[in-house]
Amino acid sequence: MDIIWITSESDWRLPWPVALQQCWAYGQAMARLGARVRHVLLRQGGQVIAAAQMLERRGLRVINRPPGQPGPLLRRLARFPGLTLCTGAVGHGFVPLVTPRFHAEWDLRPDPADLRRGMQGKWRNRLRRGETLPIREGPAGVMMDLAARCDTLARQRGFRALPPSFLAGWEGGRLVLHWSPGGRLAAGIVVLIHGQGATYHCGWTSAEGRAAQAHATMLWQAALVLRGQGVQRLDLGAVDATNPGLARFKLGTGARLVSLGPSSLVLPG
Repeated sequence: MDIIWITSESDWRLPWPVALQQCWAYGQAMARLGARVRHVLLRQGGQVIAAAQMLERRGLRVINRPPGQPGPLLRRLARFPGLTLCTGAVGHGFVPLVTPRFHAEWDLRPDPADLRRGMQGKWRNRLRRGETLPIREGPAGVMMDLAARCDTLARQRGFRALPPSFLAGWEGGRLVLHWSPGGRLAAGIVVLIHGQGATYHCGWTSAEGRAAQAHATMLWQAALVLRGQGVQRLDLGAVDATNPGLARFKLGTGARLVSLGPSSLVLPG
């Protein structure tokens, strides 16, 4: 097996769908925030069997949701000086440090009628109440306004999230939807697109937006737009027992619960 270090986006064409944290645009946006980003492939018999986009800082190597069969690659990377942490790989040579996380993943491949039938009844009722809202796609200015509002909300609630400057440095695909009655932003979401996958990045809703069920309507419109662009799955983010209302909202779309595995210390091998 051969390790190959990659420095060009044209060489980072992987044979699997990848999580947001493994797409090239994510690495470039993180590099603009000051992270050292490196890319590596593992080949066997001329075939790529694993890949890793890693963030390095002060002797720490962080690899989130690497695709393929990453075990041998990660253990070889752990031979280098410093510590290697990984989310999503398990087995011999991986010491779990944090219990597994779960995300809601929405399969967008069924036709719209089947997607709707897959929703829970309460979610369909929300959608019926709000789907006449004039939802619009927004430019970069709306995206950054939403990012700032989401950042303020996260700080107020004590959450850690990527700063607005991450979106300012994002050069990949994106979908920004908003509801702005009378020209006033009342609700909006930002979805980042990476190949055949997409990830819900952030969303903000005012009291007016909540009353109008704007969030459900925007999420449904996002699913239809993404599906039309060839996106097959939408990652709606973490499902956490500490926020059961949000968990029910995400899973009410018909999304399935997916385990990302634990965060582990990788031992050299």
